[in-house]
Amino acid sequence: MAKNKVKLTICGNDYYITTDDEIKYAQELGNEIDGRLSRLMRDNPRLSMTQGAVLTALEYADSAKRATQSAEHLRSQIQEYLEDAARARTDAEIAKRELERVNKELSSVRARLYES
Repeated sequence: MAKNKVKLTICGNDYYITTDDEIKYAQELGNEIDGRLSRLMRDNPRLSMTQGAVLTALEYADSAKRATQSAEHLRSQIQEYLEDAARARTDAEIAKRELERVNKELSSVRARLYES
């Protein structure tokens, strides 16, 4: 995949990055970070840019970690549902075979009754 060079402006500072992602995607990320960091700096004027960047990074790291944990939990639930479905299919197959066996037995008993 081709590398894309993208200019991002965050809190009035230009950053040039190279990415495999689409330019529009990288710009959207830059705009999101700019918005969060700008708000944080505006709401807390005593913060330095570095402190604001660290707090913004912590916010994103927290969101990413929670999303990962949520995805892992969902994967675990899906795995349990798949295992339950497999057990249910096995139980249904066993019940079907038992029903066939009982029906054959019933047919055999009926045949013997009619012969008598």
